[in-house]
Amino acid sequence: MTEKKLYKVLDHNNPNNGGHGKYYLPRKKKDGTWVPGKWMPAVKGELKLCENGYHLTDFDHLLDWGGPDIYEAEYKGNMVGNFENDNKIAVRQVRLLRRVETWNDRVAREFATWCVRNTPLAKKGKTVWDLLDDRSKNAVIVAEKFARGEATDAELAAARDAAWDAAWDAARAAARAAARDAARDAARDAARVAARDAARVAAWDAARAAAWDAARAAAWIATGGIAWSTAKATTWEAARNTARDAQLKHLHEILGE
Repeated sequence: MTEKKLYKVLDHNNPNNGGHGKYYLPRKKKDGTWVPGKWMPAVKGELKLCENGYHLTDFDHLLDWGGPDIYEAEYKGNMVGNFENDNKIAVRQVRLLRRVETWNDRVAREFATWCVRNTPLAKKGKTVWDLLDDRSKNAVIVAEKFARGEATDAELAAARDAAWDAAWDAARAAARAAARDAARDAARDAARVAARDAARVAAWDAARAAAWDAARAAAWIATGGIAWSTAKATTWEAARNTARDAQLKHLHEILGE
């Protein structure tokens, strides 16, 4: 049985990150307590991460596996994987205990924009926000307004398209200035995700991408915009860990998990 809080991320009752089949959902009673869903059928054969088994994650890895609906879950039977080396485990049988009601489309979008504004960079006092151009910053502002019901779908789409244009403008400029193909590709990808992720439309995609990919791009740029190397890897790892710690702390605050 489960010894710590584990989570399953779904799109309604369907797997959100691969897999197939529908999950039995828990039911909330009038008194506010939850009736767990039925146990899912036991998986046959050898359990193997990413291939065979029901996959669960813990809170520290929710950023890797997020989606529209988050459920607390428990398992029984065999288990493979561990959170020291993996961001998930695979189990023989699982059931959902309750839905995390503090997570919804509005909260996801607000979390995404918070991450863009507040995710720290390796350089003291700087955040992802400081790396965005005006079009990308406007996309974040419009996304914030949209979450509050103060912007339309059309306004959000226009802001997103403008951010895409900004991303590709930066990508082309970086590519022209790159001395090597590897540097060109890294510059293109970094610029693209930094601008793109500020204006994602899908709820969790916005949160996960802005929280993770934009921070990754920002950390890369903060190290000097040079192609990956052993010398830069340590700096990148430190920047990534700092960013992830800040994001997880805020996610804990808004979800109460």
